[in-house]
Amino acid sequence: MLEGRTIVDIRPMTKKEMANEYWHEDLNGPPAVIVLDDGTKLYPSQDPEGNGPGCLFGQSSEGSFCIA
Repeated sequence: MLEGRTIVDIRPMTKKEMANEYWHEDLNGPPAVIVLDDGTKLYPSQDPEGNGPGCLFGQSSEGSFCIA
């Protein structure tokens, strides 16, 4: 499903998207949304049940990071 897709945007989740998930913004602000070329949106959740927004972890040549 994701193989071959291209990232076209990385942006904060909108208030409408947050409401669609029944999420509330926490101290870190809205989570990041990764938008792919086919319109697919990926975003982190705090757990598999989708109980709230989470943090997307990664690692670059400069070290570890978190996009909240």
